[in-house]
Amino acid sequence: MTTSTPQTATGIDIPEVPDRSRMRRETGARLRAAMAERGVDALVLLGNSAVTYATGISWRLGDAGLSHVERPVAVVLADDEWPHLFVSLRVGAADHTELPDDHVHGPVYLEFDEGVDRFAEVLAGLLPARPVVAVDECTGAMRRAQNRLFPAGRPVDASQLVGAAKVIKTPDELACIRTACRITDEAMVDVQAALKPGIRQIDLSAQFLRHAFELGADASMLEPIWQVMPHTRDDGVWTTHGDLALPLLTTERELAVGDVLWTDVSITYGGYCSDFGRTWIVGADPTPRQQAQYRRWRQILDAVRDVTRAGVTAAELGRVATAANDGERPWLPHFYLGHGIGVNAAEMPMIGTDLGQEFDANFVFEPGMVLVLEPVAWEDGTGGYRGEEVLVITEEGWISLTDYPYAPYGDVDGR
Repeated sequence: MTTSTPQTATGIDIPEVPDRSRMRRETGARLRAAMAERGVDALVLLGNSAVTYATGISWRLGDAGLSHVERPVAVVLADDEWPHLFVSLRVGAADHTELPDDHVHGPVYLEFDEGVDRFAEVLAGLLPARPVVAVDECTGAMRRAQNRLFPAGRPVDASQLVGAAKVIKTPDELACIRTACRITDEAMVDVQAALKPGIRQIDLSAQFLRHAFELGADASMLEPIWQVMPHTRDDGVWTTHGDLALPLLTTERELAVGDVLWTDVSITYGGYCSDFGRTWIVGADPTPRQQAQYRRWRQILDAVRDVTRAGVTAAELGRVATAANDGERPWLPHFYLGHGIGVNAAEMPMIGTDLGQEFDANFVFEPGMVLVLEPVAWEDGTGGYRGEEVLVITEEGWISLTDYPYAPYGDVDGR
């Protein structure tokens, strides 16, 4: 089995406990550098993950995608080290007292015309004359009031700017991701132990989420997936691309002996995501064919990890994975061989997407990037195997942020 390069030899020192103040300063500096490179004077950020990245704020949500009317909003100015945060006290402003008092404001309601009118007045007092503004989201009310809100002209898209800033993680960001992964792994131990015939998919979700929040999770980044895989592709749900469907919604379905589950969950800690994927079998041991399917998956994973390090391109990793799978791409058409993770459950870098081969050939991995590898091995009659491994890219190789076993597949110890 391939093992991670020892942390002491990687040049990346991940602290055991993240320093939130230092993290915010460093991510803020990266944002302002990206703004300067693109000539942007101000960022207006509405997206939950972008606000987290800019301000360090995190808030407890049952679903990180459902914070709208009272969601925090951030304004980042090119010449100010402190972001302005517009937030309800109910979602965590009291936890971020390091921001100067004049940079923490009450909530703004940008889904409503009255809220946008008030926000336009505040922006006018913050921004220089004729500023270049970048925005990551625009509500309907913001579009209706665009001339008042952005009198200097239509704002530019902030997504590429924010994406460029956050692609390389600081040590404290890595510490948050590692803690999120540890919380996830610990919560999943009890879930896997509860996996018995007759249990419902939603029961697994309830057990996982309860334990994860008890351990310190901030939010569930996606509804937990416990997908029962079909015996053959033809038996599966119809898809436009003709391949397996993933993910399918969790329901009250009772699990039966022999069901093959593809699991996928993500929570946040300090606003930063985990990612977890394994394949489980309900109430049975893997058959010899299923064991062989798992070994194929490990062959693909290990081949990719053997060449993963700073300087390699996304295209090279895709070619190695394909070669290890006898010339067939080992990932689903609508997914990827790998993706990044941070304040989003899936962000840059990505490998094997519809961005195309030219993108993959030009994307070079650098130290401090995080990559989640998730190849798929499939053979009709086995239910297939899918798992996820979270890696930090280093000069010499990579550091693994999770060590959850592969039981019931693999050797005696599940690895």
